[in-house]
Order: sequence, then structure tokens, then C-alpha cells
Amino acid sequence: MDCRSAAHALNQIAVLLELHDEDKFSVKAMQNAARTTASLGERELADALRRELAVGDAVAPAALEVLRDLAESNSSAMLERLQEETPEGLMEMLRVPGLGPARIRSIHDNLHIDSLLELEEAAQDGRLAALPKFGARTADKVLKGLADLRATGAYVLWQHARAEAERIADALRVHPDVLHIEVAGSIRRRMEIVRDVDLVAAVRGSPSVVAASLAQLRGVKEVVGGGGRSLALRLDNGVRVDLACVRPEQFALALWRATGSAAHVKQVTERASSMGFTLTNDELRDADGAAVSIGTEAALYEQLGMAFIPPEQREAAGEVEAAARGDMPTLVTEQNLRGALHCHSQYSDGAATIEQMARAAYARGLHYVGVSDHSQSNTYAGGLSRDRILEQHAEIDALNAMFRNEGLDVRVLKGIEADILPCGRVDYDAAFLDHFDFVIGSVHTRYGMNAEQMTNRVLKALDDPHLTILGHPTGRLLLTREPYAINLEPIMEKAAQVGVAIELNADPHRLDIDWRACRIAAEKGTMVSIGPDAHSPQGFDNLELGVAIARKGWLSAANVLNTRSADEVLEFASARRGRSTAAQTARLRVV
Repeated sequence: MDCRSAAHALNQIAVLLELHDEDKFSVKAMQNAARTTASLGERELADALRRELAVGDAVAPAALEVLRDLAESNSSAMLERLQEETPEGLMEMLRVPGLGPARIRSIHDNLHIDSLLELEEAAQDGRLAALPKFGARTADKVLKGLADLRATGAYVLWQHARAEAERIADALRVHPDVLHIEVAGSIRRRMEIVRDVDLVAAVRGSPSVVAASLAQLRGVKEVVGGGGRSLALRLDNGVRVDLACVRPEQFALALWRATGSAAHVKQVTERASSMGFTLTNDELRDADGAAVSIGTEAALYEQLGMAFIPPEQREAAGEVEAAARGDMPTLVTEQNLRGALHCHSQYSDGAATIEQMARAAYARGLHYVGVSDHSQSNTYAGGLSRDRILEQHAEIDALNAMFRNEGLDVRVLKGIEADILPCGRVDYDAAFLDHFDFVIGSVHTRYGMNAEQMTNRVLKALDDPHLTILGHPTGRLLLTREPYAINLEPIMEKAAQVGVAIELNADPHRLDIDWRACRIAAEKGTMVSIGPDAHSPQGFDNLELGVAIARKGWLSAANVLNTRSADEVLEFASARRGRSTAAQTARLRVV
């Protein structure tokens, strides 16, 4: 690692320390150390530590410890801890121009806001201005900062983009000439991060005239592109909207085209051409030039001799060929899910009791919830001691008995999210791991390992027969933290061999594994668990996006662990342990 990269890490630590309201001297020490380290340019950090940085009072002792950590392991335990302790939404707020750590902390502490969407709503409805030392001018600056962020073309998380798109669509629906309007583009395709909002409207009268009138609606700042029936608009809040207005009979094809992806549209257009059709300007014409009526997207694919391709799969990733063969998978749906296996409670860093989580899961139509609080090594997230685990298990037994007496078809499973330690060992010893119904193993430290080291670390963890699910396998946080270096293919191969599921962590900030990796998992026969990573009852809403990403990755219900019943999940976990015991017995016989 060079000094410039180390200085960046020190600056990140300073920002997060301020966000967590640490003392000003600690923050200042990291800032000063960052400046000193940055002044050494692209020098190797290890060399600078031997010379300038470790001499006298060049940097404060705490900063020096961070620098030594960075030099030795290419990562910082302090930075990783602060990142894990910080709600992902607050990391996202740090991207807003003019919004510093102190103000973000005040917003979170007083208004319990941890997303850009909630921040904008609070700035608009007066709650932000009412905070001590804020006022109307600060609220206006926050709104301007959000608008500037969007105006730069910055990406936002899918769920924020969808909420924005629905809000805009609702505003346009009141126009007397708008008959029908739908969200298209990357939002409809369920891309993890989104830049623009795409809308398609079926209108009464001339599409060009209606488009021009929509461009005059309140909230539209300027027309930045297009013309005629299609316009690119910039709203007052910085959001770019690509709007297509069409006649009702053109709506299905217009929606299909605006949904994309561009590569998918190109492939389907080429197939149409090979069959003698012309597909242009939201019209399909046969070899004689006669218009072919297309009332739905399904009718388009049928006309071209293809099975219907759901929006999530339209990425030019083999779906056109599969649809032409009639070989499309039956994709998993949220209704297929029987339970959720990654949930936290107040025992560690969750916001609700186990009973509240179980009842919320049942209200959503789930029949089991796997409580998986953090293990003992994860001290910053309230990792559980052995005594606390036993206390929790007693509570779970009592709750399950109560639910049976009430006639509720819901069950709580005893799980744990155990840290995969740097050496590859799963937290707790084998005898204690036997207490759990299932074990999720996750990496929460030492992200700076190279790909070979991290891959070997996880492969070793897969040798533990107690491991049921590998949690968020790349450690990424969308828009705020890159995935750590890891080779997923050998991990998936081994997981399939030993009977471990790979998690699709459905937290919108993670979506880890992503849809591309889901394809690999399906090809290798690796089971996937769609885990909400729910820290409150509202966290079960994550399952909607998790299922969408699974569908985007071509997963069927048979590929997903938690489409199985609770008893079948327990059999999956125990089979893993039994297989290991049988293998050990066989080895002893050979000896």
C-alpha cells in the first residue's frame, strides 16, 4: 500500500469518528496524520513507517497503529469496525454535498433517518428545519445538495429510485390526457443501482402535444434532451426523467423498448428481422409492411416464437436464445418463500424482540424465522457470549411453545451469524456450535486480504460441518464499499460439494451475492438462501428485492433454501453435519 491510499483510509476514519461523536482530539489526530501521510505521495507505506512516520511525534499513537495495521495487512481493523458500526444509510448521506458528519449524526439521532429518501422528505416537510441549529436555510442547503448529487448523474440504490419513480408517475397520472403510465428502464429490470427514471405513458390525442404539456408541470426545471413525444427532463430535485408518450396501441412495445436493456432490445430486433419482421418506432410490421397488433409484451415474444422473458432477465445474458428454445426457467417468487434465515434481534444489534420479529414474519406469510444474532467475536455489533446464547435459546423454546398454544403456524429457529475469523475458523468451538439449528458464517474483519488469502479463508470455513450458509460472500456495500477480493467460483463449487448454501443477502445496500453470481450458483448446483438481514420487522420488506435479484439471476424455487419448510431446512443443516461425521468415520476405518 502506498502513502496516498493510507491517507485516504485515515481520512475515512476521521469522518466516521466524527459521525460517531468521538472526541475532537481523536478526529484531529487522524486528520493531521492523513495530511502528513499524503505529503509522502506514492511512497510505499512500509518504507515511510521505517523512516518519517514512526519518528518522534510525526503522527499520533492511534494513527500510527492504524498505519502499521495497513502496512501489515492492507486493511485497518479500526476502519472496518467503524464501517460495520455505521448504518449503511448514513454512509450514503456522506455523499451529499455540504452535509458533514456532525449534521448527519444530529439528523440520525433526532429524526432516526438513515436514507436519502427519508432525508429529502424531512427537508421538505419541515422536520429538518425544526432541529436545533438547523433552520430553513440548512434544510434548503440539504435539498440543494441532494439535487446537485442527482444532477451529476450519481447512482442511487434501487429502492430509492423506485420510490422516486412512483412519486413522479403519481404526479403525472393526474394529467387529463394520461391514460396509463408505467415505470420502465433499469428500475423495472431491478438493477441494484439506478441513475435515471424512465417512464412510458399511453396518452389521449397527440403524444407530442401531451409530452410538451407534461414538460410544463410543476417541479420540472428544464428539458435537457429529446423532443417530440420523448423528452429528457430535469426536475427541481435534480432527478433526470426520460419520458415517452405514445398512443395506447403502441404502449406495449414502447414499454418493452424503454425497459431495455439496450443489448436485449437489439437481440430481439435482430431476431424479428431474421423472421421477416421490422421492429421500429414502437411498431412491428410483417414482411408485407402490414402493422402487427401487439397488445402486451407477451404477445411480442409469442409473435417472434419465444417464451415470455420477465423484465428482470432482459440483460442479453442468454435469455433470448433460451426463450427461442422454450427453455426459460420457472423463476422463484416471493410466495414461494416459506421462511427467513437471517434475522437479528435485540440480543445483538436488532431493534425488536424475537417475538416481534416472529409475529411480523408470520403476518407476512412466512412460517419460520431464523434468529441469527452476531457471535462473540463481533463485539461492536453486540456479539453474544455463551451465556447469552443459552438465555436466548431458552426464550426461543418458550416462544415456540406459546405459538403452538395459540395455534400460530410459525416457528423460531436457533441460528447464529458467526464470524469467519482471519484464520478461517468459524467463531465458537465445535461443541458449542452443536447448540444451533443452523449457522451463517460471515466475514466481518480483515477485508484487505488478497484474493488468494480471502478465498482460502472462506474455503477453510466451508470445512466446518456446522456451517449451513455462507453470509454476504463479497462483503460489498453498494455505493459505499467495494467488495473484498475473493474468487467465488471455487467457493461455490465446494459449497455445492459439501452442502452449504450461499446467501443472497437482500439488504438493499448489499444484494450480495449479486444476480450475476446467482447464475453461477445455479449452474454449479449451489443452493442459495435469500436472507433479509432484517434488524427490525420492516426488514422483512427486503425479501421483495432479494427475490427480484434471484429472478434476475435465473433462480427457481428449487435453487432457494428458504422455499423449503422448517423441517427441511433443519434436515439440510443436519445432513451437512452427518456427512462430515460419516467421512471422518470412513477415514478412521482406513487408518
